[in-house]
Amino acid sequence: MTSPEPNIRDWWGPGTSSATCRTQPELLAAAERLRETAYLVRDEDGGVAVAFGGAVYAAPEGRADRDLPLIGMLPPVYPEWLGDRGFGETHGCRFPYVVGEMARGIATAEMVVAAAQAGFMAFFGSAGLRVETIAENIDRIQAALGPGIRHWGANLIHSPQEPEAEQATVDLFLEKDVRCVSASAFMALAPSVVHYAASGLARDAGGRIRRRNHVFAKISHPSVARAFMAPPPAEMLQALVAAGRLTQEEAGLAATLPVAEDITVEADSGGHTDNRTLTSLFPVIARLRDDLIVEHGYDRAIRIGAAGGLGTPSAVAAAFGLGAAYVLTGSVNQAAVESGLAADARAMLAQAAMDDVAMAPAADMFEMGVKVQVLKRGTMFAVRGQKLYDLYKSRAGLDDITGDERTRLEKDVFRAPLDEVWANTRAYFEKRNPAEAERGTADPKYRMALVFRWYLFMGAQWAREGVAERRADYQIWCGPAMGAFNDWSRGSFLEPPENRTVAQIARNLMEGAAVVTRAQQLRTFGVAMPPASCGYRPRPLG
Repeated sequence: MTSPEPNIRDWWGPGTSSATCRTQPELLAAAERLRETAYLVRDEDGGVAVAFGGAVYAAPEGRADRDLPLIGMLPPVYPEWLGDRGFGETHGCRFPYVVGEMARGIATAEMVVAAAQAGFMAFFGSAGLRVETIAENIDRIQAALGPGIRHWGANLIHSPQEPEAEQATVDLFLEKDVRCVSASAFMALAPSVVHYAASGLARDAGGRIRRRNHVFAKISHPSVARAFMAPPPAEMLQALVAAGRLTQEEAGLAATLPVAEDITVEADSGGHTDNRTLTSLFPVIARLRDDLIVEHGYDRAIRIGAAGGLGTPSAVAAAFGLGAAYVLTGSVNQAAVESGLAADARAMLAQAAMDDVAMAPAADMFEMGVKVQVLKRGTMFAVRGQKLYDLYKSRAGLDDITGDERTRLEKDVFRAPLDEVWANTRAYFEKRNPAEAERGTADPKYRMALVFRWYLFMGAQWAREGVAERRADYQIWCGPAMGAFNDWSRGSFLEPPENRTVAQIARNLMEGAAVVTRAQQLRTFGVAMPPASCGYRPRPLG
């Protein structure tokens, strides 16, 4: 069955300097001419060709022999236009693209500055850092960007073992006037997030509620998404008012708004992940958003962004095709020159293939069995981390680990006697969180957990510091997007790690996504696009 011939009313004439694109090389070039209006014409052979320039007129009378029937027109496509225009208008950035908040300063202040100056949203990787360190980096970012650039922020990670540190981080963000925060690893709504989101709420002269602070909620489960897209519970708001953290006016306004108006749907990614596919998860969250807008009678949009598995232009284009308001990248930025990883760790990432990843226990949620996705190639971290979790589940304490098993553990993993590791761990917590030290001293099982968490914590530390003798224990958060990026960039200027700046990575992914989008548009109109039209190759972009 063939499609019906459209009712031809308009014609396209090439003039003296225009021509149609019919051959495969011409069509490949046509896909990259995305900033020009493309005309779809019926060529002499009955196929659909692409034309640029020329002139369009309405009547066939007096047409020249070279003039062709006009089937349709495609306006220009810009990388800036791929997502929700409201995203850039709200946050002041040029592109609907977020450089994600890789923890413990891997998303450095330098990375945030470079990305923001290039027109992208960027988050500092503040998770796992001391409040004083976060403050120093915020100061560096603000000094470099000045008050005119506001499209940047920092990470607020859920800290179930240290709720005081979580609240102290929020207090710092409010003190430093950090306008955007990415909330991650939350399994339920917490007062710290509501405190940040509701602070500064007010009505403008027209009576519309204006946000001062914006929460980007990174979620991978509908129940968590629901909590962030609903208004805060009344009892939580009143508790914050009673504690002097919110005014009654702020609490009243917060009760009419979603906690977060930017929801990042995180699929199979590096770090904390549920390993869900974006194509399955995103539509569920988008439908939930639509239902909640009706249920709560919101008069404002909730933007849904996409993260996880975005390492190629085709993947980014697919995310926008799902309806993403913005995209967020993580793993691929760890290999950027501005990354907080050591040079040898970045080089390891640049060699990774898609299947060079594995799941390992998470240091911050070890006892709960939560896992993170990490690089497998060149490191034993995932295997050794899993061994520690298996021991934790099967033993009552460190004293139950004896004989050859204890010897191997002390020699190959900790490289120190377990009693010595505990002594150092206890000394650390006596300064940072004395309650943890006391609990570990009294509870052998918890003491074992703290010692095992020491190794998991240090794996990431060694990778940042480039401790060569501990390379086999590097913890490098990494999803399959890293391998896809490496495959895509092979043979291009982005293959060498020293050329991978965060801005060039982002520009090429967004430019390529726009090319893929244009190629798909042309194919939808019946143009016989060659398969390579979706194979945009990286190139230096200004």
